Amino acid sequence: MPTADLSLRDEYAAAVERLAGRTLDALRGVGGAVTPAAPDTGPAPRPVLAAARVLGPDVLAPQALGAAGADEQAVLLLTEAHRAFPLAAFPAPADPGSPTSAGAARSADEDRAAGAVLVAAWRDWATTVLLSRTPGPVADPPFPEPTGDPAQDRGTPHPGHAPRPEPYAWQAWSVRMAQLSALALPGLDGPLHDAAREHTLDLARGAVRSLLRCDYRVAARLTRWLAWLAADGRPLPLEVEPMLDRIRAVGDGSARTALELAVADHLLSGAAS
Repeated sequence: MPTADLSLRDEYAAAVERLAGRTLDALRGVGGAVTPAAPDTGPAPRPVLAAARVLGPDVLAPQALGAAGADEQAVLLLTEAHRAFPLAAFPAPADPGSPTSAGAARSADEDRAAGAVLVAAWRDWATTVLLSRTPGPVADPPFPEPTGDPAQDRGTPHPGHAPRPEPYAWQAWSVRMAQLSALALPGLDGPLHDAAREHTLDLARGAVRSLLRCDYRVAARLTRWLAWLAADGRPLPLEVEPMLDRIRAVGDGSARTALELAVADHLLSGAAS
């Protein structure tokens, strides 16, 4: 990989960490807004927009969890980020009915492309719902406000079917659910959440497996789903708090993982109150 590509990747990764850190501070009540009020210098830098696209609904996690008031700058940042990186810009998976793919198994690249589009669509759906519930006017929202009626919500993202585990495929399903951990927030509910309720044991198995494999970020994301289920009043096959303590003690120390753990803590606090 060329040095320039590595430098750009590092710049984007650093931007994600900074935005995750500011979101974490807002969630803990030790910082101000997720995004500082920007001077009139034009649009936000592209790495910042990319970071907002990566975090997606979690940029609004402090508001969704009741830890902070409305953050107009965060809303505007998400709106601008969706304009800069629309879902249409994601690589489209190959059409299963096309002559080049008919009768042949999908390649690993095609599977990854399909998975990336699915994850992005679900995260966009969650962002749309949270933005629609944010008080205050927002100029030119990225998507029309969802009505809850699929027949009317033609302009909103359509994530398609919620991923569900095939027999003996709970490992792959739990990894996909980890990619969608940003949807484990109050105020979000849909087919994906129904799948989490139905397959709680698979989420727990995935969390423990990831912890044993030292994949702490995936473990944190799946444990966050378990915390959401606890807040939803679902019985769990394991205790969530010791999982969080273990990940916190031996995890990667990144702001993104810390944000996952902090969201889980808030969800558990809500479940206990």
